Amino acid sequence: MRHKVYTREHILKAAYEVIAKDGFTNFTARNVAKKMGVSTQPIYLEFKNMQDLKNTLVETVYEDLKKKVFSVEHTGDKLMDLAINYIDLSQKSPKLFIALFIDNYGGGKLMYDQAYEHFRHTIHDHEEYANLSEEHLKALHTGIWISVTGVAALMSSGVIEPTRQQIITVVQQTIDSILAIEAKKQENNE
Repeated sequence: MRHKVYTREHILKAAYEVIAKDGFTNFTARNVAKKMGVSTQPIYLEFKNMQDLKNTLVETVYEDLKKKVFSVEHTGDKLMDLAINYIDLSQKSPKLFIALFIDNYGGGKLMYDQAYEHFRHTIHDHEEYANLSEEHLKALHTGIWISVTGVAALMSSGVIEPTRQQIITVVQQTIDSILAIEAKKQENNE
């Protein structure tokens, strides 16, 4: 009789299905194994522990999101498109969005760090942001992150239903405000 071999990819796919349905609340070896119809043994043969599986899953999912979701063009402004795509993800896949970006047990700091690196890479060649220091880039990222997460959360809970143009306006006002504050700081330091 042949044994079925479960690869990292099989385990990651099952783990993804668990978080897409239930978030990280029920993210256990038993639930991932149940999704695959096997014991937990293959999971622990491929991953050191559940934290290793979780970290690998978050990184894998973020790479997938970068290619399939965060790269979609809407306005031609890469920074604006990134913000819109983040909000769109919250609407198309609310449970996944919450699991990755909101849930205490979710992607958390790892997801935030991945998002920051992607943000830096995305705006790297953007003339408007070319001369920003690392401190200014972090301030811009944090401000946009807070703004779009707020919009996404309020939309997901049905509290607000902004148009695409209203979303663009909010994001642009956030960007402009942060850049103005950072420019003022720089002026005061000179």
